[in-house]
Amino acid sequence: MPILGEPAPDFEALTTQGMVKLSDFKGKWLVLFSHPADFTPVCTTEFIAFSAIAEDLKSLNVQLMGLSIDSVHSHLAWIRNVKEKMGVDIPFPIIADLDMKVAKKYGMIHPGQSSTAAIRAVFFIDDKGILRAMIYYPLTAGRFMPEIVRLVKSLQTTDKYGVATPANWQPGDKVVVPAPKNKEEMDRRLSEGYECKDWYLCFKKI
Repeated sequence: MPILGEPAPDFEALTTQGMVKLSDFKGKWLVLFSHPADFTPVCTTEFIAFSAIAEDLKSLNVQLMGLSIDSVHSHLAWIRNVKEKMGVDIPFPIIADLDMKVAKKYGMIHPGQSSTAAIRAVFFIDDKGILRAMIYYPLTAGRFMPEIVRLVKSLQTTDKYGVATPANWQPGDKVVVPAPKNKEEMDRRLSEGYECKDWYLCFKKI
């Protein structure tokens, strides 16, 4: 099972856009997501929705990539069907993981849901190849795309400014200043110009 803060499990896999390796994305962020199966209703709505945020993610230096336990021919037929029937191009690669090698490395197979289909998982891998966040959904629940974009922006903001983001944070909102590490920092905190609710909870604009 992958662990936050550690290097993301390495892989090499066939996709709808050729062979890819995790190392190909060094210097970029990668949002890797799994779906249960091609030609299924919820997955089709998700792929249309993921396609809609692909440009937003690209502007954040993020590559989007899908995965399911289907063949590359199935993937190609499905994305052609989505283009013909729904008028949507799928711009990102989709891993064909018939042997489940990538799915098993990333803990995408949950027998309580299915032993032959990946659950709906999302993995956020930074530009250094470190796994920064992951979200798991059951087979029956489609994902909320604004949260995926928001989480990328939160991670990039905390990296850039050395802060944290509070509950319901949206880009442009105030961020949380890290808690003081000692008494001197605690005593100084209230005079540093932050908006403080108490010594341990302070906000600032960036």
